[in-house]
Amino acid sequence: MRENRAKHKLERGETVVCLSGNNSTDMIDQLGPLGFDAIWLEGEHGPVDYGDIPDLTRACDLWGMTSVVRVNRNNEGIIYRTFDLGAQGIVVPHVNTADEARAVVNAAKFHPAGNRGMYTSRQGYGVPDYVHRANDETLVIVLIEDIAAINNLAEILTVDHIDVFFVAPSDLAQSMGHLGNTDHPEVVATIEGAFAQIRAAGRAAGGLVNDDNVADYISLGVQFLLTGWAAWVASGGQAFLGKVEKAGSS
Repeated sequence: MRENRAKHKLERGETVVCLSGNNSTDMIDQLGPLGFDAIWLEGEHGPVDYGDIPDLTRACDLWGMTSVVRVNRNNEGIIYRTFDLGAQGIVVPHVNTADEARAVVNAAKFHPAGNRGMYTSRQGYGVPDYVHRANDETLVIVLIEDIAAINNLAEILTVDHIDVFFVAPSDLAQSMGHLGNTDHPEVVATIEGAFAQIRAAGRAAGGLVNDDNVADYISLGVQFLLTGWAAWVASGGQAFLGKVEKAGSS
């Protein structure tokens, strides 16, 4: 059975870097040699659907990267079907209460941790005892992305078998009345306060990072770092075109 690289790094207290913006197997193959821990596959705001998951997660498997699929809602069938098709990790949006967090675990984990529908998985091919080992290799991430979740965070953090409590800035800002302004001081303070609360509870915090804030987030104890590659392509492309223009005018 394949080891879940991101899950076990988190268990050891190490930092995990997950890359988003990857919706093709070719792109995952090209990124594989770079050394990222995990690939975020977008099934809430992006095109990833059930038929795409097997091949996308196979590409992640080739490079030993954890495949993490964000689903579009907290639904039992959606969660365990995503694992059945080969995902090593699940991300569930808008988890605002402890009961909602327990529902995620119930769908994602087999007995005794949960009540996941009894089936194997693409990850279980050739693994006769898959259902007895799967809980140790499935990554569970919940999104703390509403002010309601912040207000209920102490209770949510008591729910076992969740690997990452990811504080998502954009929806949080919207729910706080600061639509599109994730840099608002109130939003920033709320995010940083949530990180501190998660770490104080002995749990792993996740956050959305870029070149400008990644060092600060690491200093705040954030273990699961999500970033996208599109900004790097834009920056590199603009720099290259600038060199072309400069050379042509000299």
